[in-house]
Amino acid sequence: RKLLPAIYVNSSFDYCGLIFQELFVQYLATYSYKHGRGKEKNALTYSDLSHTAEECETFQFLADILPKKILASKYLKMLEKEKRDGEVGEDDEEDEEEEDEDEAVDEDVGS
Repeated sequence: RKLLPAIYVNSSFDYCGLIFQELFVQYLATYSYKHGRGKEKNALTYSDLSHTAEECETFQFLADILPKKILASKYLKMLEKEKRDGEVGEDDEEDEEEEDEDEAVDEDVGS
C-alpha cells in the first residue's frame, strides 16, 4: 500500500470542510427563504435569517450570531429597565439577608 502524503490528506479534508460549509449556508438560506417573507418580496433578508435562527430548533445555536435587529432607542430603554430591575433585585436580596440575620439572632436569644 502507498500512503497518501499528509499535504494531500489535509487539503482533501479542507475541501470537504468547505463543501459542508457551503451546503450548510445553502440550507440555511433556502429554509429561511421558504419560511420567511422571502417569497413575498422575492428576496432573502436579514430578518428572515434571524427569525429562522430564533424559531427553528435546528438553527437555535445561531440565535446569538443572528439576533433580531432593534432600534438603538429601544436598546437603551431595555438597558435602563434592566438596570432599574437589577437595583430593585439587589434591594430585595439585602432585605432577605437582614431578615435571615434577624431570625438567627432571635434563635440565639431564645437558647
